[in-house]
Amino acid sequence: MHRTGELYGQFQTLEQQKESSTLGMWIFLVTEVLFFGGMFLTYAINRHEYFTAFGVGSNTLDITLGTVNTIVLIMSSFTMAMAVWSAQTGKKKLVPLFLILTLTLGCVFLGIKFVEYKQKFDHHLVPGRSFDVWYRVNHPTPADDPKAIALEREELEKATVSTNDPDINSHAQLYFSLYFAMTGLHALHMIVGAGLIIWLIRVSLRGRFTPQYNTPVEIVGLYWHFVDIVWIYLFPLLYLIDRHR
Repeated sequence: MHRTGELYGQFQTLEQQKESSTLGMWIFLVTEVLFFGGMFLTYAINRHEYFTAFGVGSNTLDITLGTVNTIVLIMSSFTMAMAVWSAQTGKKKLVPLFLILTLTLGCVFLGIKFVEYKQKFDHHLVPGRSFDVWYRVNHPTPADDPKAIALEREELEKATVSTNDPDINSHAQLYFSLYFAMTGLHALHMIVGAGLIIWLIRVSLRGRFTPQYNTPVEIVGLYWHFVDIVWIYLFPLLYLIDRHR
């Protein structure tokens, strides 16, 4: 397969090459929708079956960190869209700038997610032998003093929900198994996206993208927007539904 400039041998024009690449990415994203859709369906079925335990699990998540991460990803979608626009309009100096901003926001998201994961380990909310959905209530620390009202609410909830679901600890563990599976898979997609953006930054600094050839930026942009949209569904599903009944 030979290559003439940016045009590969199996294509006749750059436009045909772009259309083929875009179609290929959309087909890939459809398979991703099916993949995430299966996980969403699994979550929905189990939440309907164990709604009390899933509500308790949702209440243990840090709504502030989740909200900040949502805002960060929305901003990263904007900067990614601006990078695509810059490439399409020939503003070569702006392309790497917006890509770097997108990468930075993506790293911020992953950093906040790491903080959330650490909280789950500290509060014994990682599925396994040491899992205890009431660990934070039963073992408050000085750092929890500013959150005394939230802890008191969880303590009252503990007395109420235990009668509705005697095996709530096991069912809550199922919630967190899905939580880590869904958010972990999403984070993995973010890491892949970050790697692609790093490659785009390197190429864009050489001035390779022009109004005639900007397909890689658009394709990676589609992928990044898809990952952001997945989080828009994950956030209310995991953090907001049945929040502090």
